[in-house]
Amino acid sequence: MDSNPRGNTPMELFQHTPVSAINYPLQGYGCFPGCGYPRPSIYPSSLNYTVAIPINLAKSLEGKYFVGYADNLTLGEGTSAWARLYNPVDSGVNLHVTVWTVSDVSESPFRVQIWFMAVPPGTPLDSPLVTPANLAFYPPSKPKIRLQYATNVTGDPVGGIKAFVRRGQPETTLVDDEQGKFIFPPGGSFLVFLSNPETPELAASGRIAFGWWEEPIC
Repeated sequence: MDSNPRGNTPMELFQHTPVSAINYPLQGYGCFPGCGYPRPSIYPSSLNYTVAIPINLAKSLEGKYFVGYADNLTLGEGTSAWARLYNPVDSGVNLHVTVWTVSDVSESPFRVQIWFMAVPPGTPLDSPLVTPANLAFYPPSKPKIRLQYATNVTGDPVGGIKAFVRRGQPETTLVDDEQGKFIFPPGGSFLVFLSNPETPELAASGRIAFGWWEEPIC
């Protein structure tokens, strides 16, 4: 027997056929209320997904990541400037250095020395320009690490380790992403020492910035 004696098109046949009478090829189809169309089928995924979260984001989500800088660091004419991340002896955390930058040095080529665990010249001042990266926490996380700096100092750091040296030209920015691999216990420090030995007669100024996270010591 011809199930389509009027010669309806497939769309006309569909529109005149009760939803319950349509032979769906998949089980579990239903109908959106009042729509007359089949409900989409959702299959269980055959894949197991793995999401990789960058370590800096993970530490920020935990409220452990901080950023800060020391500005208007004056040097030249026989003097130097520096900024460091200092881990107090009673902090209860390990310091993980993530990134450091030196920028806005004008008029003079400059040299950057990176020192571990050294005692710098001059009197350290605490920079107030520090903030947690995750401001969704309330109250905001407070860093245990101190961002310190000094300007127009004479002499070199003593003790510790001079780990490496970078050089830059005026108006350039030096950036190094350490990804947390430099780790300092309580009492330790990561020092960026800025000078212009190639043109010591010139006065200059610059900015040193850091990103870091703090891991509690169990």
